[in-house]
Amino acid sequence: MRIRVFDTTLRDGEQTPGISLSPDQKLSIAKKLDELGVDAIEAGFPIISEGELKAVKMITSEGLSCEVCGLTRTHKKDIDAAVDGGLNYIHTFIATSDIHLEHKLKMTREQALAKAIEAVEYGKSRGLQVEFSAEDATRTDREFLKQVFREVANAGADRIDIPDTVGYATPEYISEITKDAIEATKLPVSLHCHNDFGLAVANALSGIRAGAQCAHVTINGIGERAGNASLEEFTMGLQCLQWDQKYETGIKPELIYETSRFVSKIVGIQVQPNKAIVGDNAFGHESGIHTHGVLNNPLTYEPISPELVGRKRWLQVGKHAGIHGMNAMLEEYGISPTEEQSKQILDKVKVLGDQGIQVTDVELLSIASEVLREAGIKRIVHLTGFSVSTGIGTMPYAFVKLNIDGEDFIGTDYGVGPVDAALNAIQKITGKISEIKIKDYGLASISGGSTALCEVTVRLEDADRNKVTSKSVGEDIVTTSVQAVIDGINRIMLKKTLREKLANN
Repeated sequence: MRIRVFDTTLRDGEQTPGISLSPDQKLSIAKKLDELGVDAIEAGFPIISEGELKAVKMITSEGLSCEVCGLTRTHKKDIDAAVDGGLNYIHTFIATSDIHLEHKLKMTREQALAKAIEAVEYGKSRGLQVEFSAEDATRTDREFLKQVFREVANAGADRIDIPDTVGYATPEYISEITKDAIEATKLPVSLHCHNDFGLAVANALSGIRAGAQCAHVTINGIGERAGNASLEEFTMGLQCLQWDQKYETGIKPELIYETSRFVSKIVGIQVQPNKAIVGDNAFGHESGIHTHGVLNNPLTYEPISPELVGRKRWLQVGKHAGIHGMNAMLEEYGISPTEEQSKQILDKVKVLGDQGIQVTDVELLSIASEVLREAGIKRIVHLTGFSVSTGIGTMPYAFVKLNIDGEDFIGTDYGVGPVDAALNAIQKITGKISEIKIKDYGLASISGGSTALCEVTVRLEDADRNKVTSKSVGEDIVTTSVQAVIDGINRIMLKKTLREKLANN
């Protein structure tokens, strides 16, 4: 069964507190979503501002292969604004629950129903495809909800949407009212689920099982309060979980992670590390039992292959690590310790782990060097000089001095801020030496107060498309950013150097 994916990242996703997108940013995300393979994009709410209307016009005129939709209330001026934005498809809504009718709209049920019918009829008179939503459907009287859906279907609605506006429903109840809507309207039914109780994806999947043909989703599950059903979890759940029938979408799964990172960077909201499918830890393993199993057969501790969603598996050493996983990491660098040496290396790793120290590839190689007494395993890149200057009326400027394999290099550059200037200066050096570029940068605060610690995550890539991700934690954002980049450069250069040595032997 082909399931329709309606992406509302640009509308409901933008309603996340702290997110505000420019028309150009909206267009860039729309293009990425189209490339990903969504069936429809909710481009925005055209009536709310000139910028929103401009963004909708830019997206509708781009010639995307997916459908482009706009949100409207049940007001003629909203529908006219959608037409002005170049839309031929609207998602119009009015609240139907008694709590909304009494406290927000100050309407009776009869008045709300009349407004819904009027909006659908007016939208059709303007030549539009109309999808109707009964806002707060899951807290609406069930018989009244069926009546509303039946009447708007009779008025000419093309699709019906069931919004779980405050994430209040259970999968069982979603299934029941989905069947109600299908029976009452004989129209295609969509689900629009919020995540207030962590059930958005479960509810959307339950609605599909009950006969719905579409779900409204967002990239990374962003949205108001606890967010919406996430596209990546919903689509991969349909594709990979065990169902009694086959479900298909137009989504290209190999582009999911890339799209997730792209949206995260633009909206400025980091994906939580333990987020399903796209979180940093989704395909990461440290526990010795897990790494041993994964190395023998990835399916032991991974439900899907990371490559399916554009990712790679990674192993981490620490106090939970085992010899098999640690040796697999060392093997990537061409290092094969004896059984006794492996035990010595692992003991040292566990000591650091007990101290709360994250053991990166570079630290692991340094420990291995000490145990194996091999001078060739070393930190290739050393930061030997570093300063930044900034102030009012002056462009931030950075000076960086690196020692790479015994040779000194100096880089200077400007930036929009001191971090940007420092990273630009580093890239001037590494771009010449090893063509290493910073592909992604993320910053998060991990404690509060004036002495808050920050966590910087960077993703680096060289000319051979070798990629590494590196993290650093500290009090100073600039210094922590530089340390993360230097650590990443070491990891990527060590891999390359040791592989070259192996190839020449």
